Amino acid sequence: MRAADGHTGTDNGLGTGHGHVVVIGGGIAGLAAAHRLLGTGARVTLYEASARLGGKLHAGEIAGVRVDLGAESMLARRPEAVALARAVGLADRLQPPATAGAALWTRDALRPLPKGTVMGVPGDAAALAGILSEDGLRRIEQDRELPPTEVGDDVAVGEYVARRVGREVVDRMVEPLLGGVYAGDAYRISMRSAVPQLFEAARSHTSLTEGVRALQARAAQHQQTGPVFMGIDGGVGTLPLAVADAVRAHGGRIVLDSPVHGLRRTAEGWEVRVGGRNGHGGGGEGHIERADAVVLALPAPAAARLLDHEVPAAAAELRAVEYASMALITLAYRRADAAALPAGSGFLVPPVDGRTIKAATFATQKWGWIADQDPDLFVLRASVGRHGDEKDIGRPDAELVDIARQDLRTATGLAAAPVESAVTRWHEGLPQYPVGHHARVARVREHVARMPGLVICGAAYDGVGIPACVAGAHAAVDQLAGDLSGVRRLTADPVQSLHGGAGE
Repeated sequence: MRAADGHTGTDNGLGTGHGHVVVIGGGIAGLAAAHRLLGTGARVTLYEASARLGGKLHAGEIAGVRVDLGAESMLARRPEAVALARAVGLADRLQPPATAGAALWTRDALRPLPKGTVMGVPGDAAALAGILSEDGLRRIEQDRELPPTEVGDDVAVGEYVARRVGREVVDRMVEPLLGGVYAGDAYRISMRSAVPQLFEAARSHTSLTEGVRALQARAAQHQQTGPVFMGIDGGVGTLPLAVADAVRAHGGRIVLDSPVHGLRRTAEGWEVRVGGRNGHGGGGEGHIERADAVVLALPAPAAARLLDHEVPAAAAELRAVEYASMALITLAYRRADAAALPAGSGFLVPPVDGRTIKAATFATQKWGWIADQDPDLFVLRASVGRHGDEKDIGRPDAELVDIARQDLRTATGLAAAPVESAVTRWHEGLPQYPVGHHARVARVREHVARMPGLVICGAAYDGVGIPACVAGAHAAVDQLAGDLSGVRRLTADPVQSLHGGAGE
C-alpha cells in the first residue's frame, strides 16, 4: 500500500490485497476502515454488537419528518468526512447549513454569538462587548501586560485562558463552545488536543490575544472558500448506512447483534471470539473467527476489555479514559406556534448561568432539507448533560421534555405544546480529552504496535468529530501495511472538532 506522500512502508502482506481483516465496531470509524480495506483488496468481516450501525450517527423520524437523533453536521474544512460521503454516493445530498447565525443565552438574554474568536477567545476585548461585564472586558486588556505563561507539554484550556484573559471569557464563551463539542469541562480539557492551534499560539506568543490576532491574520491570508460545516439531506445518520451498503457491494461482510468477547494472538494471526446475544451471533452459535489482522474501532472501555489478555498495558490506559453522557430532546411544533422564535441556528448556554439545557438547535431553520419536508412543522433540538453534571439524564422522558420546554419558554417565549417529542440518551457518548490526552494516546499506540496485525481507531484517540474518526480509520488501515504516515500526521496535527452552531 502506498501512502499519499509516496512512502510505501513495511508491507505485512495485507497491503497486497491478501488476507482477512476483522473490523470490530460498526460506528463510522469501523465502517470507514472496512471501506478503505476493501479498496486494498483485503477480505473484510465487520462485527457490530448492537442491532444498528452508525454509533452516535443515528437518523430517525419525528412527526413524519426525517431528522438526526445524534450528530447532525460534519466539519467540511477537513476533507475526510465529505470525501467519504461522496465516495459512497451521497454527493448530491450534501448540504451546508441554511443559516450560520447562533446566539448565547446568557445573563438572562439571547445575545448574538460573537464572531472573530478562536473557540471563544478574542483577539481584543471589543469582540466580546455585550457578552461580558465591564470588569470582564477590562480583564482581557490586562493580557498584554502579563508576563508569558508557560504551557509546557499540555495545559487545560480553561486554566490557561482564565490566567491570561480572565475566568469570565472561559465561563461565558469557551465553556459553552467546548461543551457543545465534548460535553465536558473547559477547566479539564486539553488545549493541545482540543484546540491545537490555540496551543501553538500560546507557545509562540507572549500574550494570548496577540496569538489569537496572529491566527486570525493567517486565516485571512489563506481564506478558505466553501462552507465550514456540512449536513446530509436525510440526516448525517444516513452516512454510516451508505458506507455499509458500499462495503457490502464490494464484498465485505457485516454482521450485527454479534459482540466480540475475546482476542487471542496465534502463530497464524488472530482468533476473534464472537458471540451474539444469548450466546448467538449473526443468527448462529458463538464461534471463533480467524483473521490475519484486526481493526479495533470501539469506545475505550470496550476496547480495554478486548485488549486485557494480549495488550494489558494498553487496556489499563484506555480504562482511564472518561466519558460524558447526554440526552437529546427533539421537539416538533406546528410552524405557526413557533413563528416568534428568533432567527438563526439556535443558541448555546454557559453552565455558569445555571440552566438545565446546554444548547438548542432550531433544526428547521438550520437545515433546508428538514424545512422542505413539511412546511407546517417546526423541529428543534435541546441537549442536556455534561461531564460531571449528568443528574438529569436518568429522569423519565416526560420530565426531560418538560425541563427542555421550560428553558425554551424562558429563553424564547415558546409556550406552545409540541405535537410530538423524542428523547435520545447517549450514555457515555463522548470521550473526554483531559490534559495529557495526546500522551496517553501515544502510549496506547506504542503498546498496541508491539502486537503484529492489530490497530485501533475511533473517537477516543484523535478527535471526536466525524472527519477525525474517518482520518483515524484510514491511518489505522494504512498502518497495517506498514505505512505510519497517517498516524504521524494525526499526532502532529490533531483534528480539532469545531462547533457547528448551537446544539452540536
